Amino acid sequence: MRYNHAELFAGVAAAAPERDCIVFRDRRLTYREVAGRVNRLANLLLAHGITVHRSRSELQPWESGQDHVALYLLNGNEYLEGMLGAAAARAASLNVNYRYVEAELTYLLDDSAPRAIIYHARFAPTLGAVLGSLRNPPALLLQVADESGNALLPGALDYEIALAASSAETPGAAPDPDDLYMVYTGGTTGMPKGTLWSQAAILESALAAFLPEGFFEVASLAEGVDLAVASDRRVVLPLPPLMHAAAQWIALAGLLSGGAVVFPDVVDRLDPASVWKVIDGEGVQLMNLVGNSFATPLCDEFERGGYHGRSLQLVGTGGAVASASVKDRILRLLPHVAIADVAGSSETGSQLSNLSTSAAPAVSGVFTPAAGTCVVDEDHRRILAPGDPETGWLGRYGAIPFGYLGDRAKTERTFPVVEGRRVALPGDRARHLADGSIELLGRDSVTINSGGEKIFAEEVEEALIVHPAVADVIVVGRPSERWGNEVVAVVQLRPGFEPTDEELLADAATRLARYKLPKAVVRVSSVVRSPAGKVDYRWAGEIAAQDASAQKELIK
Repeated sequence: MRYNHAELFAGVAAAAPERDCIVFRDRRLTYREVAGRVNRLANLLLAHGITVHRSRSELQPWESGQDHVALYLLNGNEYLEGMLGAAAARAASLNVNYRYVEAELTYLLDDSAPRAIIYHARFAPTLGAVLGSLRNPPALLLQVADESGNALLPGALDYEIALAASSAETPGAAPDPDDLYMVYTGGTTGMPKGTLWSQAAILESALAAFLPEGFFEVASLAEGVDLAVASDRRVVLPLPPLMHAAAQWIALAGLLSGGAVVFPDVVDRLDPASVWKVIDGEGVQLMNLVGNSFATPLCDEFERGGYHGRSLQLVGTGGAVASASVKDRILRLLPHVAIADVAGSSETGSQLSNLSTSAAPAVSGVFTPAAGTCVVDEDHRRILAPGDPETGWLGRYGAIPFGYLGDRAKTERTFPVVEGRRVALPGDRARHLADGSIELLGRDSVTINSGGEKIFAEEVEEALIVHPAVADVIVVGRPSERWGNEVVAVVQLRPGFEPTDEELLADAATRLARYKLPKAVVRVSSVVRSPAGKVDYRWAGEIAAQDASAQKELIK
């Protein structure tokens, strides 16, 4: 069975109308209430002509036949209503990074050309500054009130007032499994790109592990709904911003399987106390986070006391390095949980995973592949067999995206045909080990060629983050007269620790070949990451370059 998100959600809501659906601050919305709000938003969009205009069969892989709805929002019920409401109107929602400055926001909105923008009032000044310069201004602005108190932008409608005036009846659009699910990449090493999936494909590639067994084998929507409603109900906490794909996926998994999605009171930053309060207060069973940058402050707060975390069953992590030492720390504090380290991308979904428990040693960097995951050779000509020593490209075939919005060249380059299969190759380097597992080496775009050797930044980061003094680290390359490029570690230390550079490198040398060790260590008060915890390699590169003249070479 191939599903459309809007129809599946409506089916679950009809079957379990009084279950808690979304819990956020003083709002506890049932499935019936959320379904009504989703319908009101969909009918509002349809009233403005925001819907589908061309069927998928008429389009090239990089084309969209649907209108787009930009979600410029912090986490909360409005974000999920926006995703489902757009789907119910047969429009395609898209994520907006709310940290963007005017130039970046202009690029994204010009690239995606949304017909509607739903945004929090706190972002009104930035949005208002760019609207006049957009090539295709939106037809509808919906402003969500918040504590900022900012007035409505000219022509904008208040979100709650507009929904109240719209019909809660089932929309007249007939959603299709090939309607778009669109997610913009983070753009940490380049400009963001709109990745175009079918809604059916993203369910298979990113959410399958969280959905009931047999969910895709049933013959009808009704059977799928029955399986979802009958499955173990879970309370899930998407901790990263919903503008991050992994947070969307865990939230959708909760909503489309009859679970409850909860958010901490504080959503404009990671506030560990707020997180633990909602975990214990709402009985959260499943939480996802972004590597060490989220896990370390959460562990610090838990150790201060006052929390129990007894309801937690599974902690998912992805999007950044989650070192074995930090996983071990989580398991010492919460020995009853399992930690699922999941790797993937906007172009492949969730394709690699490993599981750590208190009964099994925590691992990092080696994963079990999901269906369709493969490693492709350097020249994109063949799929490497397990045990092949070649370092290749991590790929996936089967349920993968159509392509990148408006970009034929990048679509054809990233989704080539290999051995008769269309394969997604987003740029990660990997090796297929003899036992069938896959060793993930890192993104090729941040690979450092130093002295003729390829060094993967993420591998060096994993070796450094294990040191108890290191709170966070980004590894980049910078030009070197001797090496061509040299490895530089930009390090944030934990309070109260002052190790020498030599001590840090001596510890890393127990896990890394000598040629991979950083030639310099740059200390910063705080490592800059995106709100989703993603590494900002551009910032780190600038810091490393600024510091070049003051640094001695540590490894000769």
